[in-house]
Amino acid sequence: MQKSNNYDAVIIGGGASGLMCAISAKQKNKNISVAIIEKNDRVGKKLLSTGNGRCNLTHNNITIENYCGSFKNQSNIVFEKYNTKKLLDIFKNLGLLTFCDNDGRYYPLCKQASAVLDVLRFACDRLNVEIFCGENIRSIRKNGNNFSVKTDGNEFDAKKLVIANGSKAAPKLGGNSSSADYLKNLGHSFIPFSPALCPIKVKSDVIKSLKGIRATAKAVLFDKNGKFVKEEIGEVQFTDNSLSGICIFNLSLYTKKDFLISLDFLPDITDRELNSLLYNNKKLFSDLTIDNLLTGILQKRLGQAVLKESKVTDFSRKCSTISDSDIENIVRIIKNMRFPVIENCGFEQAQCALGGVNGCEIDEKTMQSKIVKNLYICGEAIDICGECGGYNLHFAFASGLTAGENL
Repeated sequence: MQKSNNYDAVIIGGGASGLMCAISAKQKNKNISVAIIEKNDRVGKKLLSTGNGRCNLTHNNITIENYCGSFKNQSNIVFEKYNTKKLLDIFKNLGLLTFCDNDGRYYPLCKQASAVLDVLRFACDRLNVEIFCGENIRSIRKNGNNFSVKTDGNEFDAKKLVIANGSKAAPKLGGNSSSADYLKNLGHSFIPFSPALCPIKVKSDVIKSLKGIRATAKAVLFDKNGKFVKEEIGEVQFTDNSLSGICIFNLSLYTKKDFLISLDFLPDITDRELNSLLYNNKKLFSDLTIDNLLTGILQKRLGQAVLKESKVTDFSRKCSTISDSDIENIVRIIKNMRFPVIENCGFEQAQCALGGVNGCEIDEKTMQSKIVKNLYICGEAIDICGECGGYNLHFAFASGLTAGENL
């Protein structure tokens, strides 16, 4: 038999936005009753994996230019109220000290994601937020002025409901499409989820030979008509069929089939300077085989891949036999190795997801639905996604704070 529980507010999802929403609500009004319903066996499971287990919780330069999605422009209102300093002050008041690295990313001083989760959990305990874990939701319905939430073992009645249970990204950590189902059933339009901040599958004859290599490069994304889309500089990692690394993850927010990624492996060296370096190596290594030409310039396997892409494939030849046109082709490939895009890798490798509730259906000042009164939405269930560097967690916390103070 199902047990009935009545609350002023029920929050679906015990992740970053859901926990912060509950804390915000209880700090604003200690007398309201708040419950969190979480499908996993514990709250904050995904939070523990962020920042390679260190939790990159925000960035020192939060602007809407680091985001995409239909809620992008509206999010400026959220960030104006909950900027980086405000969020760090909130965490400090919860007991968490932080530091900023050289790239502007903020982490807990102890460098443990578990510390971020712990201060959130402890705050929920102090504020008497009730948390129900291991709850599989069977239905959510509007019942008059209230909301009825049925799980396998409980029934919850709430005056206000918050959808904060994320997206399909990282299914091993609990990611799923349930927020889409709940919100569509309540009358919202929903932009389908698609994987983001993930490796990108590409077409290449040499990609398999580069598996495991890491190389600093300027990565430039072009659309199928050759128009510039976005540029990133950083470490590129090669797998057997895809490109990876933070700079590639950021490009994945904008990729589509038949787009093109161009890699410049020596962005600080001009074509002319590189041409001179190659002629110098031709003389230095004149008696050595051609596969040694790029010694001291590129990693060995990467250099061999560049030569193959340059149609210099007979590695038994001596460096002294390299022609001017060969050197011209090698320079071109080093500065512009092209990888046609097939698609983003799947949700299993995605840190976040594009898609969610259409931004025009949410009041950015309160995070309340414009479609259903007393329904609030925060975090990844909204159509907004940020770049790597703490941007997505910042939005999760900031949107949760905004929703919570309006419950």
